[in-house]
Amino acid sequence: MSLRQRSAELRLAVMMLTRLPMGQVSEPVPNLAQAAWAFPLVGLITGGAGWAVLWAAQVAGLGAGLAAGLAYGAMVLLTGALHCDGLADFADGIGGGRDKARALEIMRDSRIGSYGVLALIFAVGLGVGALAQIDPVQALPALLLAGVASRLAMLLALSTLPPARAEGLGAMAAGSAHRGAWVGAALVLGLALWVGMPALAALVAGALSALMIARLALSRLGGQTGDVLGAVQLTSETTVLVVLSAALTA
Repeated sequence: MSLRQRSAELRLAVMMLTRLPMGQVSEPVPNLAQAAWAFPLVGLITGGAGWAVLWAAQVAGLGAGLAAGLAYGAMVLLTGALHCDGLADFADGIGGGRDKARALEIMRDSRIGSYGVLALIFAVGLGVGALAQIDPVQALPALLLAGVASRLAMLLALSTLPPARAEGLGAMAAGSAHRGAWVGAALVLGLALWVGMPALAALVAGALSALMIARLALSRLGGQTGDVLGAVQLTSETTVLVVLSAALTA
């Protein structure tokens, strides 16, 4: 595989998971399955951007809570609220669907229900609260680790869960994690060494939360969809940040 092709795959991954303009990908254009290995690398972009806003806000004299809210908002804007939308749709489908067909139908609906609203309130509230407790210096490796590890969890869900639909994001990239999951795993290991011992507990907790979403999706939906992947990402990212906030401020 040429460096040019790998670069194209990385650009496609960034285009899919963020709202950053990446220009036109030259021929041959990779498909989503080929680009999936780069999903964890996108966590470096989102985590770095969140930390930059957090640091700038605190330098400007804003309190920890306001700085954390702005940093979290910056990450949401950078991703186009992609994963927030996935979590909300997944919560609505699981909460309101009597069976697989009805749950998938609800998840396709662009309207948000009470389950989705509550899921987002908890996720955003916990994420902002966690960031507000972490020192800005420690927040950089914490945000990078949470961003990369959560997208590695999303990538692994693609290979371990069958697609619940024959079309959509989940079906387009299904079964692709084995192509390059080692890249994300190596990056997580390096970031964990930077964070120190608290990273172990945070990664275990994040993995368990991702596994919970995956098992629920498999039992209720028969597999994964793009919304399931978004729920895996946001849930595991929030869990990692919450555990790190507790460990790093103890």
